[in-house]
Amino acid sequence: MTEVRELQTKTKQLNKENLQNVDAETANRHRITFAEKLLRIANRSMNLFVVCLMTVLFLYGGYSLWDNWRIYHSALPDQDLMKLKPVKGEDTNPSLQDLQKINADVCAWLTVDDTGIDYPVVRGKDDMEYINKDVYGNFALSGAIFLQSANQPDFSDPYNLIYGHHMSNGAMFGDVVEFVNEEYFATHQTGTLYLPEKACPITFFACVETDAMDSQIYGYISEPDMTGQMQQLLQYVREHAVQYRDIGVTPQDSVICLSTCAESATNGRVVLFGKLQETSDNKQK
Repeated sequence: MTEVRELQTKTKQLNKENLQNVDAETANRHRITFAEKLLRIANRSMNLFVVCLMTVLFLYGGYSLWDNWRIYHSALPDQDLMKLKPVKGEDTNPSLQDLQKINADVCAWLTVDDTGIDYPVVRGKDDMEYINKDVYGNFALSGAIFLQSANQPDFSDPYNLIYGHHMSNGAMFGDVVEFVNEEYFATHQTGTLYLPEKACPITFFACVETDAMDSQIYGYISEPDMTGQMQQLLQYVREHAVQYRDIGVTPQDSVICLSTCAESATNGRVVLFGKLQETSDNKQK
């Protein structure tokens, strides 16, 4: 009897252990199944996130390309604006006067021969007004070509400083940076500044690479020059020019300066210098 009881007891223990093992295996299977479900959900969520992220990046990239195209395209003079460009050889420039009726800040039209520089010139109340505003007075990241606010709008100062953004498509003053190259400088020597009552030929004689803190180049020289600043400026330009041609510029001449940003350095600037002349017809008048 004792042996039978022991055998029964052992059988019960084995059955109990077997049941516990079955329960444990079942629990493990449930845990594995639940983990697999969580993993599948996580994978689906990650895939959805990646798809959404790629979609957002694609849309942003497309918008950026469109926005850049719009900015650079708007920097090019449109047909309506070019209709108001003064006609070379005429004594007066009525089309420029018509443009002044649209925006009284317009003071001239600047053309550099065989380049993309062919724009009206404005003069604002300060040197920040036309940084992001076009010739019509509308917001534009490409801004406008503008004369230093300290200069006289009739370009009667001995030193006249004009600013323009450097656009990579050659718009605005994008072509100014090309003058650092010897061949380009040698083959692009002339331009014209159209004023309401006359046209002034320009002969370019120097190109300087500098920075925005250059007080010698970015200083204002009033008329009459009582302190010899023009002499100092012309000597400074000759000594620091990356390209230079001797055309006999004197401190008594009127100088025009075209300044834009350089890509190669923070706050870098490329500055083109030209001699302003009046035609014989203008001098007689």
